[in-house]
Amino acid sequence: MGYIGAHGVAALHRYKYSGADHSYLAKYVLQPFWSRFVNFFPLWMPPNMITLTGFLFLVTSALLGYMYSPQLDSPPPRWVHLAHGLLLFLYQTFDAVDGKQARRTNSSSPLGELFDHGCDALACAFETMAFGSTAMCGRDSFWFWVLSAVPFYGATWEHFFTNTLILPVINGPTEGLFLIYMCHFFTFLVGAEWWIQLFGKSFPFLGWVPYLSDIPTYKAVLYMMIAFGCIPTVLYNISNVYNVVRVRKGNMVLALAMHYPFVVLMVGVLTWDYLSPSDLMGRYPHLVILATGLAFGFLVGRMILAHLCDEPKGLKTNMCMSLVYLPFAIANALTAKLNDGVPLVDEFWVLLGFCIYTVGLYLHFATSVIHEITTALGIYCFRITRKEA
Repeated sequence: MGYIGAHGVAALHRYKYSGADHSYLAKYVLQPFWSRFVNFFPLWMPPNMITLTGFLFLVTSALLGYMYSPQLDSPPPRWVHLAHGLLLFLYQTFDAVDGKQARRTNSSSPLGELFDHGCDALACAFETMAFGSTAMCGRDSFWFWVLSAVPFYGATWEHFFTNTLILPVINGPTEGLFLIYMCHFFTFLVGAEWWIQLFGKSFPFLGWVPYLSDIPTYKAVLYMMIAFGCIPTVLYNISNVYNVVRVRKGNMVLALAMHYPFVVLMVGVLTWDYLSPSDLMGRYPHLVILATGLAFGFLVGRMILAHLCDEPKGLKTNMCMSLVYLPFAIANALTAKLNDGVPLVDEFWVLLGFCIYTVGLYLHFATSVIHEITTALGIYCFRITRKEA
């Protein structure tokens, strides 16, 4: 099955990336550092290799979390928090530097954008696993994934309609990641138990706040991030897309329809967990986050490809391939209601099957699209050809 038609090939040849980061932290602190750091990479090193290396830092971080906190509810050794922070900092640095390397070597391409943002989409899942082990979130780690995935999907959706990726003064890729690796470093000093004590004890000067002071610190932080970070960002995305759709006399319902598979994915996984007789997210948080994160990566990648190929605005039906497995998983959980709490198939194997399905779906998409783009543009994924001066 091909993903790119003749119109898409022509659009790829015309495509130029457009983006802006209005963050003061990036402008005055991180950008000068990144501009110097890129010089450590040799000119022959392809930007996609830098992207992949940065992504592998997060994979390593997630593996550390799994080794020392298999259910994300036990404190790992303190050095693990330090490692999490350093690996996330390196990921952010490499993720920022790959674009500079592309411009430095005259090797910018639509494939680089797809590869970069595709890795970023998967990074939401792997960093959630790392942070879950730091904050001992247990089954609630999934909500931290939702907290990172929703703004990411919204920003990708906005980019599709506005043709410019604009990061506001405070944004996730800059300030968000900075705060997370600061949390890792802070936990290295105070220990993971700090996150599960009551919020009023962790922050005595805020002990007067009703409700928040009587819940675990990590939950209070989650609620505040939703209220002050996630919701305003989503409203900002919707407002920008609405303005563009109105000017172009388009259909906002068709624009919003692109959220359908993502919403159904989240609702489907949460429904499965609610019906699960074996506490799915509590026992296997890594597998749930990994499988859902891969399905999310497919959705984001498909939307990015639609943008690169200038496809019509609206839902792409093959995005719903990410949802095919969930009805069977939910039906299996429902059989437990008829069989004294025992499902037809052990849920571990069903969940493992979900992981295998999403891995296969994502790999099929990634390998197919890389082959089609490289064939269309005559470029290589991990090799560059420098223009002679």
